Amino acid sequence: MSTHLPIALTMGDAAGIGGEVLVKAFATEPALMAGCFVAGDLAHLRRAAAAVAATGVGPAPGMALPVALIEGPEQAHAVPAGCLPVVQVGAPSATLVPWGQVDAQAGRMAAESVIWAARQALRGEVAAVVTAPLHKEALAAAGVAFPGHTELLQAEAAAHLGRSIAEVPVRMMLASPALRVVLVSIHVSLRQAIEAVTFENVLQTLRITHAALSRALGHPPRIAVAGLNPHAGEGGLFGREEIDFIAPAVTAARAEGMQVEGPRAPDTIFMRARHAPDHPGEFDVVVAMYHDQGLIPVKYLGLDEGVNVTLGLPLVRTSPDHGTAFDIAGSGRADPASLLAAVRSARSLVL
Repeated sequence: MSTHLPIALTMGDAAGIGGEVLVKAFATEPALMAGCFVAGDLAHLRRAAAAVAATGVGPAPGMALPVALIEGPEQAHAVPAGCLPVVQVGAPSATLVPWGQVDAQAGRMAAESVIWAARQALRGEVAAVVTAPLHKEALAAAGVAFPGHTELLQAEAAAHLGRSIAEVPVRMMLASPALRVVLVSIHVSLRQAIEAVTFENVLQTLRITHAALSRALGHPPRIAVAGLNPHAGEGGLFGREEIDFIAPAVTAARAEGMQVEGPRAPDTIFMRARHAPDHPGEFDVVVAMYHDQGLIPVKYLGLDEGVNVTLGLPLVRTSPDHGTAFDIAGSGRADPASLLAAVRSARSLVL
């Protein structure tokens, strides 16, 4: 993929902090954000710029960062530094959604911006997609059939490739300088997550992880696999998932040439994989069995540095590791650090 192509950032939920972190990113890191643009709604992004300006962040005291309407991605590089370019997705909003509330209009706009950006990436019009946070309740209120970014992007990729969704398996990886984690299941209930721990799903996760990180790192990754149960089942005393499903998948992955170890006790494997300046981790990535098992340790080690990367898509997609933060939306206090990390990650993946 050509690296001169622009990077599309989606607006996220207009009732949350997505617009504010986007404005702060363009205002504080203009060199990094050069060639990037936002897919979203002009009026809501200008409101976000005004909220940020009230805190003193902008081209001058009390002055909002300019938000410029562009016709398409090809114009992103022509926009001068110190300006946020936006492609209007859908009809311009006649009314602004209230800050900090679940709103169907916000959910619809967020979904439309993700779908638009994904289609641009699948057609080769943009180099990568970086998604600002959306709200899953707002998506549901808008009648969107998918619970989040990952599922939306998977469906778009499958349609583009002419395949079923099941034929385009994807996985979520959350990465920070200290730890990378890939999840076997994502946005399902804990009961469903346990049911998803099958030989096929674990092996598929290992294959996707191995392929994606081999490309990103330039060498086969050292993969650790967390068990599902306490102490990785303790030989079957606390559950048989490790014996019946996880260990056989690890054995099969090794037979395919992957460097995989496990299943290991979940309460220690993340510490063994953690990278520190004076102590490199034993593994490049941990495969976790479900959402919270893997995301809690990554977020604990550094929420502002965490980046969500979707593995298995025929496009590059990264996302900041935070939510819509309705409690501070509109205050201008949102921290853009994770979004900036997501942009840096996207740039590194398309090099």
